Amino acid sequence: MKEPLQEVRETTSHFGNTTQSTQQVYEPNRRRHRIQTVGARIIWYIAGVLLALLALRFIFALLAANPANAIAHFIYNASYPFVKPFFNLFGYSFHYGISRFETFTLVAMVIYALVAFGLAKLVTITKD
Repeated sequence: MKEPLQEVRETTSHFGNTTQSTQQVYEPNRRRHRIQTVGARIIWYIAGVLLALLALRFIFALLAANPANAIAHFIYNASYPFVKPFFNLFGYSFHYGISRFETFTLVAMVIYALVAFGLAKLVTITKD
């Protein structure tokens, strides 16, 4: 991100002393642009955490991770609300501990990435 524009002024007094003053000048709408950029970064951070969680769920299911393990149990439970809307899309069978290719988890990842992209674009829309 660019720094604010700076304007340097030098002033000479009657006695030959030179004083230098610096004044920061911001472009119009720079503050709004900064807020929009921060908003988009927050959206992408949340989406990144969610996508990482779903990716771990997909890998654990593919490798038949034991749901009795604390880490696998946490990943399955934390990701459940985010993949639940996609269960009936391709047929869902509730069998942990068996290696399975969770297509609905991959579809959920794509949908959430597209939603995050749309929200980030929506936040950064300007009048220009």
